[in-house]
Amino acid sequence: MAKASVVSALATAAVFVAAIALNPSAEKHRAKIKEATAERSPIAGALGLGALTAFVSTYHSWGVVSYTTANDRVLSVGAFGMVFVRELEPRR
Repeated sequence: MAKASVVSALATAAVFVAAIALNPSAEKHRAKIKEATAERSPIAGALGLGALTAFVSTYHSWGVVSYTTANDRVLSVGAFGMVFVRELEPRR
């Protein structure tokens, strides 16, 4: 029983260390925001709106997960080397 708990603790520690090591950087978030903007709207991509949005975004990291915000809205979330850009809808 003690051996199983040690293995579980080591596996949990390994996942935690991997999450810290693979946490996406601010540059990865900004590149993904630019890419997603260009994919969703070629005109916005051509005008550089994705680059502008990425430039004004603020990067936040919690060690194992990171995110970017602009105008009090979460633009992207990242963990384990992957970044996901939210589908933003206009404010009502």
